[in-house]
Amino acid sequence: MRLRLRDAVQALLADPSIAKLKDAPKLAAVVLYAKSRAPKGEEDDLQTSIWGAELGRWMGMKESTVHHKVLPVLRGTDAVHTQVVRDGKGHPTGLDCLVMPLWRAHHGGGAGHPLALTKAELATLLHLCEALFGHGWTPKDKEPTPPGLLAGRTGKGAATDRLGLLLLVLNTRASGWLQLVGGSVKKREGRGAATLARLLGCSPSGARKVLARLTEAGVVARHHRETSTRMRGRGRVMLLPVACAYGRTLASVEAAQSAGPVFSARPDGACGDHGPAGTAGVPGTPGIGGTEGVGDAVDQERPDGAELHADHAHLVTPVVPPQLSCGFSGEGRGGEGRRPERVCVREDQAADGGSLAAGNRPPVAQDGPLRGEKPSESPFDEREGQRAAAAGTGSRPKPVGWEKTQRQRRVTLPAAYGLRVALGPVAGLWERLSGWQQDQVEAAAEAEVKRLAGLLMQPGVAPQMLADRLTDRLEETGGEALVDRPYPWLIRRGLVQRPACSDPRCDDGTRLDTRAECPSCTSVIADRRALRARIRLAVDGEHSRGPAGRAAYEARLRTHTALSADLTRARHARAAVEAERRRAAVAQRRQREEETERARASAPCADCGIADAAGLCPHCTWSRRTDVLVAEAVDLAVAARTALDDPEEIAALTAACEDRVRTLVAEAARRQGGNTAVDAFTTVHVAEQVRDNQQADALRRLAMSEEADAEAEAVRAAELRRSPRRPEAARAAAEKARHRTAHYLLRDRLGRLRVLRARVAAGRPPLGIR
Repeated sequence: MRLRLRDAVQALLADPSIAKLKDAPKLAAVVLYAKSRAPKGEEDDLQTSIWGAELGRWMGMKESTVHHKVLPVLRGTDAVHTQVVRDGKGHPTGLDCLVMPLWRAHHGGGAGHPLALTKAELATLLHLCEALFGHGWTPKDKEPTPPGLLAGRTGKGAATDRLGLLLLVLNTRASGWLQLVGGSVKKREGRGAATLARLLGCSPSGARKVLARLTEAGVVARHHRETSTRMRGRGRVMLLPVACAYGRTLASVEAAQSAGPVFSARPDGACGDHGPAGTAGVPGTPGIGGTEGVGDAVDQERPDGAELHADHAHLVTPVVPPQLSCGFSGEGRGGEGRRPERVCVREDQAADGGSLAAGNRPPVAQDGPLRGEKPSESPFDEREGQRAAAAGTGSRPKPVGWEKTQRQRRVTLPAAYGLRVALGPVAGLWERLSGWQQDQVEAAAEAEVKRLAGLLMQPGVAPQMLADRLTDRLEETGGEALVDRPYPWLIRRGLVQRPACSDPRCDDGTRLDTRAECPSCTSVIADRRALRARIRLAVDGEHSRGPAGRAAYEARLRTHTALSADLTRARHARAAVEAERRRAAVAQRRQREEETERARASAPCADCGIADAAGLCPHCTWSRRTDVLVAEAVDLAVAARTALDDPEEIAALTAACEDRVRTLVAEAARRQGGNTAVDAFTTVHVAEQVRDNQQADALRRLAMSEEADAEAEAVRAAELRRSPRRPEAARAAAEKARHRTAHYLLRDRLGRLRVLRARVAAGRPPLGIR
């Protein structure tokens, strides 16, 4: 059940609509998935009803956060579909949610999909969530549900802690110890944080903080093995809820480890000397290790009838006191961290410590093989001697054989559902790869799945397409047994598309999107057959059938093939020349642009003549801008103060306003200091202020004109006719109309002023003057 729920939750979190989300939406998707109804073949049967506030209590956050940062994100990625449920009066009474990965699993993945859980499995997942972080409730006429272990953990990071605890529990065996990842990890974070980081998809530093919070909450305990040098050994992580559920505690495990080497407890159905007390062969003698009680909880995930080892001579007297056991083969190594000894060690000793007689020894203990043991000295014995010598000198033991830390390879396929489907046909080859090779193959398969998804009309079938390709490649090879080098075979042959034509969707003559024969390949084959038929017809007309005709036919085919190859080479040469010509043209254009830019940058100032000013220096640029602003201010003043019908009056007023504006600008620049550049920069801002003041003054003058008054009165009267009881609204509308009229009159007067000046400059009389 644990493995089934673990695969389901990992498949849900690996779905493309959920994988890249934050922890809060991921936890919400898991909760909604666990609360989903048992599938009955219809879409409505997969829905679940919940309140936003209840979902927030499940996640340890407020209802507003759920409605603003969780549900919109899930809806945006098409991970969850929601519908508000209302009563007869239209009041909301709940929220129906449909987890789309679950829906797709039942409508496209089949019964074998990891998300297709049964009613009992969904209920178990929901009860597990309740025990870990459920908020607890007391229903009427029913037994109350107590709060979960992290029910009091709310606020920032609560969703991450709850999701992390759920993933840790699902990846923990019945012994309570978390199954840690292999490979090299950073010393500061540790292997436990690296494991949690891989489960949550976050950085090891972030996972270390989550693990620290879980440890502070009392649900996780971190422990280090004791070594022969009394230094801290390899760190381990125990999930206390799982351990307590099976009757184990951290103190009992530490006591069992400190007492000396122990042997694993065996199920009741184990044969030979691995059975329980009284079944080891000697009547009344307990089994090896004599474990009972708590040790039985370790093997809950192992069937009782499993035969772990074969029968052999039971001539060994118990050499260790009754101890607890973790249930793993090879636990008898104790705290020294050494390799397990050979099975014949100490089998030639009697109960009193002396040697047995030669006649009482089993013949296989001397020269014959025992469980695959060779008569010659094993290299492992040499390594054991080296380790013993190093330990005897008091120095720190060093590994023998492997000088570099290598990445631990994984036996199972990648956790992503798409990659598990794609690499399923080559699972046997995957197990034969090293850790680094597995990473490379996983990256190559992921890239190929993404590329196929971009080519296909249904991106969801890309993993299955890649799986079909690998199956076909294995059939061509003759099976996995004939692949002697898995990594080169996968990288260069299995995962590589082999198009037989120019169509990018072709793979060995098959279209990837339709799984039918490639039309382009069919056309190429038809063209070749037609060519052969034409050559055969021509040869038959010139030669009779027979060896001579056959030789002429083959010679004609070779000639045509050579001619086609020459034409192809010539076409490629022309294409190469054309591409080179285009590259040369682009280089020349860029060179001309660079030369033009250099010439422009080195051009002197058009006003003052300073060198390398790009045509205009900053001082002259600001001076020109000042002249433009002064001209705009003068036009605004003239347009608001004259009737625009007398050119002489306009010219006189323009000269007076320009003198006044330039005097204001010069006085403001003089007050800033004697720096020429600062003066030019300051005059621009002063001119802008003067221009804005003149514009405001012109609008005020035009707002009090007869045209503005008439427009405002008309709008006020119209508003009063429409709403007689709202005189304030009528006055506000009249003021808005007055300002609109003022802006319109100002634009109109400025246009008329420019036209008047243009006609005067051209020597033509103004409009309206004969």
